[in-house]
Order: sequence, then C-alpha cells, then structure tokens
Amino acid sequence: MSTLIGSVRLSNPVMTASGTAGHGAELARYVDLSSLGAVVVKSLSAEAWAGNPAPRVTEVDAGMLNSVGLQNPGVEAWLAEELPALIATGARRVVASIWGFSVEAYERAATALADAPAEVVAVEVNLSCPNVESRRAMFAHSPRLTAEAVEATAGCRRPRWAKLSPNVTDLTEIAGAALDAGAEALTLVNTVMGMAIDIETRRPRLGAGGGGLSGPAIRPVAVRAVHDVCSAFPDAAVIGVGGVATGEHAVELLLAGASAVQVGTATFADPRAVARILGELERWCRRHSVARVADLVGRARADT
Repeated sequence: MSTLIGSVRLSNPVMTASGTAGHGAELARYVDLSSLGAVVVKSLSAEAWAGNPAPRVTEVDAGMLNSVGLQNPGVEAWLAEELPALIATGARRVVASIWGFSVEAYERAATALADAPAEVVAVEVNLSCPNVESRRAMFAHSPRLTAEAVEATAGCRRPRWAKLSPNVTDLTEIAGAALDAGAEALTLVNTVMGMAIDIETRRPRLGAGGGGLSGPAIRPVAVRAVHDVCSAFPDAAVIGVGGVATGEHAVELLLAGASAVQVGTATFADPRAVARILGELERWCRRHSVARVADLVGRARADT
C-alpha cells in the first residue's frame, strides 16, 4: 500500500484533507491516526487569523459550502500547542498547510516551520488565497503569483506540495508554474466557488456571502483536473482531493494519475470515514489482485 509523493514515502495513499479535521488530534477518538498515510492539518498563517463571520458552513444538495475563512492560531502557536497533541496520538507523518495574503506572509509562515519536529514531513502551500498586493487576485489563479508564493516558501526546509484551485481556465499552466518554482507535488483540487441563498430570508446562507463547494459534486472536477495535469506532466507527483467518500472513489483518482488521495467533507458526516476508505481501498485491491497500489497510478491515461 505504500506510495511515493515526490521524496516523501507514505505507508499508504490515504490522508486527511486540510481544514476538515481540525488540527488532526480531534479525529484520534475515531481513527488510529498512525494507520493513515499522513494527517494534513488546517491551514496556518504567520499570525493568528479570526476567519469569517458566522454562519460558516451550510449543506447543499450534493455537498457542502464553507466560508470558514482560514481561521487558525498562527504557526508558532500551532507548533507549541497543537502539534504535540497530534504527535502524542501516534500520528507518524504530518503535513502542515500554510497560507498568506502576501508573498512575504507565505515566506514568514514557511520559515516558522523550519525547525518543526521530524514528524512534519511536508508543507502544503494553500494557494487559494487573495493577494492584497496584487489587487486581491488569487494566487492560484495566476502562474506568476503561484510561482512567487511557492518560491517564497523554500525556508520551510521540507518538500512543498502546491494546493491549486480548479476555478481557472487552464489548470495545467498554473501547475507548471508551481512545479517550475520548486513544488515537489501538486494537491488537486481545492473547493469550487459557490453560493446558496435562503429563499425565505432572501439572504445568503453563509455569513460572508459565497463560499467553497466541496463533497460529491466536485469529484468529477477533481478527477478531470488530476487526469489533465498528470497527462501534461507525467512525472509530477499529484495528490487527488475532492468528494472522496469510498475506496472506489480513491481508486478512480489513482487511475487518473494521483499517487495519493485526501479525504475531507466525508469526515463531517462520518468521522471514521478516512479509516473506512483506507480499508475499502485495501479490500478493492485484494479483490482485483492488485499487488501494489502504485500499479494503479495513471492507468486510466494509457488509452487516452
């Protein structure tokens, strides 16, 4: 079941998704975190950030809209107060996620992780943030801004995974910029922009208006993104995320080209989902005589 993400070897290809399991330790009541490929924690900024006004989450027909607004305690507080509790649960591999409103903010967040414990094996650079220095253009919507942010995070002294947005015309152009700037892997995809309105109050259901759509509705978007990027960059390491709720969903993303998957929205309904999905993936491989999960990666691209 082992898989390789750039230079990072994971015991299996199933991880949590950033922002859907708190800082990780919260799931320890339901899941043996040491059994997972890695625990990806909530995105962290250089300083504490309060996030968006409530309500922050609302269910929709085929998933969930969220506008949490990246609330977090800041990297240094996380290192001192949250990470030790996560490691104490037995989590063997932790991926820290970082974000910022400027290139300099990304740099500071990354540098603060330079001396993190060895359990922090990689840093996921969440690029779905507006850049206040560039008329609030989102980093992940611009090849130039993507490259600048990725380059600025080298101070973390760990492999970097660039998490990209599907809300662009040509995702392969953005992916190429991230890889050229030093990203070892790409996480595809972040949420799709959406909105829900309460027809009785005639007001948006989220306090900030719009939000990010996740869950079953975006899985085909994620599969297409992974397929297209892996076809354009066949040597790139890719993590697939978006609507994974079963082992079969994980297989689909692996076949599209992902070397690993992340499980997010499914944990809101079932906090044991990530462990269940790992078990389903193992059983699927046994039923189909797949000796190595790595043999599945990209197989759907062979005939396209």
